Amino acid sequence: MKTLIVGAKGQLGRGLQATAPENVKLVCVDVDELDITDADTVQAFVTRETPDLILNAAAYTAVDKAEAEEELALAINGTATGTLAAAARSVGARFVHVSTDFVFDGMSGVPYAPDAPTGPLSAYGRTKLAGEQLAGPDALIVRTAWVYAPTGGNFVRTMLRLMGERPEVRVVADQIGTPTYAPGLAAALWTMAGAGVAGIHHYTDSGAASWYDFAVAIQEEGLAAGLLQQEARIIPIPTSDYPTPATRPHYSVLDKASTFAALGGPTPHWRANLRVMMQAIKAEG
Repeated sequence: MKTLIVGAKGQLGRGLQATAPENVKLVCVDVDELDITDADTVQAFVTRETPDLILNAAAYTAVDKAEAEEELALAINGTATGTLAAAARSVGARFVHVSTDFVFDGMSGVPYAPDAPTGPLSAYGRTKLAGEQLAGPDALIVRTAWVYAPTGGNFVRTMLRLMGERPEVRVVADQIGTPTYAPGLAAALWTMAGAGVAGIHHYTDSGAASWYDFAVAIQEEGLAAGLLQQEARIIPIPTSDYPTPATRPHYSVLDKASTFAALGGPTPHWRANLRVMMQAIKAEG
């Protein structure tokens, strides 16, 4: 099976390459090789490569910056998704698109089902919702949240750095979601795509946490793995004490029942995967 991975240099793109089945021939591109905002270029590339599957891991992810660059974010997260989906259909390829918990308003008291009403609070969320709508009904759309990996810029690596530099860190405690280990998400996308799953589904690790809970766990696991040498004081703060240009949902836990059914069981708990990630960083030295 020939598979085109778009956004191959990002956290998820690298995870997709690392977890690819043995029978898959990969074509990996990032912005340097393919400008997904150029419809003619995308169509020509897909026509030439004729993949059986296109995995879209490309995204404009600068949540706060998107408030001032919504047009650019929409071009990448929205319009380009429609372009890739149309190109996939033109060659008979399946299309897989990754979306976000930020399509919800965070007012729910229970995990969001895939068919729950959307209501994004930010430009980033609006542009990702547009991408879902443009992907088409035949696509597999997987919403995820709080993604991290051993490499790249993410909350875990930022916390490890700050905890190693400062005696004290302040972390928001009233935003609740679920961390997601990128390699686990990548493996799930391969499984679901291979099984012919379509429609909107949710994937994160199991469990729930605030950013404060996550930070506390990062420090505990970092100390246990020898990645941190001393404890920093972690202070929980409300969102109001850490204002940002983009409004974030206070609660964005995702209901993953349909995904668990497709995968044959639940995902690992976020704390277990955090430990896996720490060992991966330690192994890399």
